Amino acid sequence: MAVTMTYNSLVLMVQQYMERDDADFIAQIPNLIALAESNIAAELKTYLQLIVVETSLEQNQNVLDKPARWRKTVSMSINDGSNLQPVLVRKFEYLKNYWPDATQTDTPLYYADTDYEHWYLAPTPDQDYTFEVLYYERIAPLSSTNQTNWLTQYAPNAMLYGTLLQAMPFLKNDSRAIFQQKYSEAIAALKTEDIARVADRQAIAVDS
Repeated sequence: MAVTMTYNSLVLMVQQYMERDDADFIAQIPNLIALAESNIAAELKTYLQLIVVETSLEQNQNVLDKPARWRKTVSMSINDGSNLQPVLVRKFEYLKNYWPDATQTDTPLYYADTDYEHWYLAPTPDQDYTFEVLYYERIAPLSSTNQTNWLTQYAPNAMLYGTLLQAMPFLKNDSRAIFQQKYSEAIAALKTEDIARVADRQAIAVDS
């Protein structure tokens, strides 16, 4: 059985690859790991990061908090207890023009991103609804108290070589070719899997 990478084992591997065990470098490793996670997240939107959240939408509530680590909305819907209805994405300006008086209420038809932390709905809800959103979530970052995440389980090579790449500028070392190649290969493999998952999801949607 393959051993899952952990935060501690990644820290140790970085020290071994770099052949450095001085305090200054070890203290920098958490920042290097965080930078690697950020770079990988910017390159990938993997299917396994899709999260479905269901919560309550209250009457007159037209501004919603996005979930923690929200990255990108895929779809949204509401349920009045008997019918499931999609809520479609539009620009914020469109919503304000379509429903200028937010005190008036009706069944919500549209949503917009107002900022990184909130959605805006129009019309303003006329009753309580069950609210469901499918979205891409940023992976919980690694730390000494969060030893594993999706990346350590399914993309350990990308995490290792991505972290080593981040170490190069810190060490003022430009010998990055081998790490860059291995990192690029790991990202390319993940993107291939990602494309296949997206294609499968689209095929299922069409068949449905």
